[in-house]
Amino acid sequence: MSEVVLESAITCPKCGHQKKETMPTDACQFFYECENCKEVLKPKQGDCCVYCSYGTNACPPIQEGGKSNCC
Repeated sequence: MSEVVLESAITCPKCGHQKKETMPTDACQFFYECENCKEVLKPKQGDCCVYCSYGTNACPPIQEGGKSNCC
């Protein structure tokens, strides 16, 4: 099993601003406010969190074993 990556760069779909964040390991993050335009991001349909929808890396639960182990 490969190592879980805890950093992900979130890209705002509204303004394109990108910021590197450290993902929580014990919960999914359902909301994220863009520090540039203040848009509140929510997961796309079918995704469990904002990292899976807008990040460069999927959240730790998905990396560890797929949707069945996600929040």
